[in-house]
Amino acid sequence: MVQQVSVKVADAKPGETETRRSIISPDELLTTPAEGVTTLFDLLVYSAATYPDRNGFGYRRLEQTIQEDTTHTSKVNGELVAEKKTWTYYQLSGYHYYTYKQALDIATALGAGLKMLGLTKGDILHFFASTSVEWMLSAQGAFSQAITLATAYDTLGEEGLQHSIKETDAKGCFVNGDQLPLLEKILPQCPSVRTIIYRGDADYDTLKRLQLANTINRVISFDDLLLLGLNNPTTLNKPASTDLALIMYTSGSTGTPKGVQLTHGNVVSGVAGTSRMISHLQQPGDTVMAYLPLAHILEFLVQSVAIFLGVTLGYGSIRTLTETGVRNCKGDLQEFGPTLMTGVPQVWETIRKTVLAKVALRGSRVEKIFHGAVYLKEVMNGYKLPTGVLNRIVFDNVKKQLGGNLRYGLSGGAPLAIETQRFLSLAACPIMGGFGMLWEHFSYGVVGAPVPCIEVKLVDVPEAGYFATNKPNPQGEVWIRGPSITSGYFKQEELTKETFTEDMWLKTGDVGEWNKDGTLSIIDRLRNMIKVSNGEYIALEKLESKYKTSVLVENMCLYADSLYPKPVALVVPVEAQLRSLARSEGWKNCEDWQVLCESPTTRKKLLSMLQDHGKKCGLKGAEIIADVWICKDLWTTEMGVLTAAQKLKRGDISKAYDEQIGQM
Repeated sequence: MVQQVSVKVADAKPGETETRRSIISPDELLTTPAEGVTTLFDLLVYSAATYPDRNGFGYRRLEQTIQEDTTHTSKVNGELVAEKKTWTYYQLSGYHYYTYKQALDIATALGAGLKMLGLTKGDILHFFASTSVEWMLSAQGAFSQAITLATAYDTLGEEGLQHSIKETDAKGCFVNGDQLPLLEKILPQCPSVRTIIYRGDADYDTLKRLQLANTINRVISFDDLLLLGLNNPTTLNKPASTDLALIMYTSGSTGTPKGVQLTHGNVVSGVAGTSRMISHLQQPGDTVMAYLPLAHILEFLVQSVAIFLGVTLGYGSIRTLTETGVRNCKGDLQEFGPTLMTGVPQVWETIRKTVLAKVALRGSRVEKIFHGAVYLKEVMNGYKLPTGVLNRIVFDNVKKQLGGNLRYGLSGGAPLAIETQRFLSLAACPIMGGFGMLWEHFSYGVVGAPVPCIEVKLVDVPEAGYFATNKPNPQGEVWIRGPSITSGYFKQEELTKETFTEDMWLKTGDVGEWNKDGTLSIIDRLRNMIKVSNGEYIALEKLESKYKTSVLVENMCLYADSLYPKPVALVVPVEAQLRSLARSEGWKNCEDWQVLCESPTTRKKLLSMLQDHGKKCGLKGAEIIADVWICKDLWTTEMGVLTAAQKLKRGDISKAYDEQIGQM
């Protein structure tokens, strides 16, 4: 009999599956991880009392900014033109640490500083900054005075930032120093803002203009805010569990950013459920790499769980994770050496392709040995045979690229391609699936069991053929409910009504299926399902995850239209792999990147290879791409085509490549 990880707690209704909960706590959904811990500030208070001298928060100091010029030759109007580009790199110190007791003292002082600036219980402080130790400690300082946070991705842009500040009537803003010019630009339209806190270096002239602005009472650095609080200690004004803790604005990838409301009780319940599920994986000395945007609930929750469990956080950034973004020092991963790491699918895809590219550079013989070792390890795992020797001989170099200590990885934010999960689980460390409130499972392609703070059911999607009665596995839209779930969207009553039922089931928009062991797999996304001309529905995200397992694809965006039978693809290629293909095919002019990408021969070959790859991945008919356009420039958040969580901004991509899509 198959061992179950979730159990039925309510019978099925017509058009629905039964409701299921985690087997860990089927009778009661968890609301608190420990007695007396009911708010986000309580998490830090608990850790400071339980692990006072343990390193809690690690950070690196910027020692030097280094700029390097490169020259790239491309053909313009038939003539070769040299283009100069300047790249910025960072020289960083080693890691310095605050203990949990020190972190509590700093957060308490920051809260006192905020109170001195006039922020009080219920006021909203807007965070528009990259992930850092200052971000989290300032957030805890705000929570110590019952101040609510509004969070926005630091890549949101002028329009989205203005919207999120105006909608929340934020009294203050916390920003990176280099974002002050953007904030200055929109302040005339945001009269509620009276206080600005910045971290890092800032332009002197911009600071002076802001300090002289009539509407601004105070512009203060993080260090000066801390000093202000240390010199003016005050009593705590702790929030209630029902108080609003966070208004987390979405990335705006599908339109105007929306603010998701989360009370202290919501997030603490998520900490309770998650920590209960993964606590058996924890070992003394565990460390977590903290680099994803804290404006994303996945990263905020992971860091909150780490704080409760007394795990050491090491702050970094996507730019400096590896040695490619730094000079005269190690990247964050190798310097910090985390034992646990969270990543969105794009991060794991990039790691996989980087590993494969390095293996390929060592020649075909080494490549064959490596892939043979991956296959052999999978077979040995199936028979529960020890693989220590194989790991030392073949896979240690892969682990070293990730810091050398990684025991587990968690992929969240969207489903991870099975092939990528399989490869990294064998070559590096087990990669767990995490999506929404479904975590911790090692089977490939399975997201996992419900966390013991929610309950789950599936509801029919007739137009796409997903039914609770489907065999062998029931399928449908995933609906979730529980104390960790948001109560809705900030100041958007109609949207909240569309998203929630009257009995507070959240319609996630994801399509899932129950597996025989009570785990749930996410198999589709309703928002990105397109009906093509032959009447079939295709799921763009699912197809992209399949095609992106090709070693040739760095990133891609599919476009489909109801007037056509198949999708077309915009592809950002892996430069090293495409150049290698060009050399092996004997193509001329393969050294000129622009010429190589725009060549009809290259497009034809890449299309053929991706069509074959899609078929090998089990795609059929309308799921096989009809044409491809090669994008020579790497997609970045700065280009406005990716969110801070590395998700595609489909609308912006479609606008940017409208002409190319039309040609296909």
